[in-house]
Amino acid sequence: MAKDRLEELKSKYQSVLNFMESQNVRLQNVHIQDDKLLIRATAPSQEIKHKIWEQIKLVDPKYADLIADIQAPMAAAAAAGGRPTSTMRTYKVQPGDTLSKISKEFYGDANQYMKIFKANTDKLSDPNKIKPGMDLIIP
Repeated sequence: MAKDRLEELKSKYQSVLNFMESQNVRLQNVHIQDDKLLIRATAPSQEIKHKIWEQIKLVDPKYADLIADIQAPMAAAAAAGGRPTSTMRTYKVQPGDTLSKISKEFYGDANQYMKIFKANTDKLSDPNKIKPGMDLIIP
């Protein structure tokens, strides 16, 4: 059933996926999550990211059956000649959060929590001891 839903939604948003491919967007995930199509990708620029959203809205202005997590380099970093920061995000820990919960949110897999822990060993000594208000790097 999920495979049928995946094919149905991929077909619906095929023009978006084709556009992303033509713009050298790096796809990380395309799968079903909560009965919606999840597309996680990194665009080469903010401009391309905005164009992707325009394409999505052409297919379905409400995009109620889509979760799109499109990252793009920060304009300031690109202008400064620095490395794009699209793969390094930060997250402020909320009450009730765990590294597994944060990992599930960003990667779609709770078991990837050690990536977050390893990127934050300057602040964390134990993956089970995070506190609300902490700013964590999400690689």
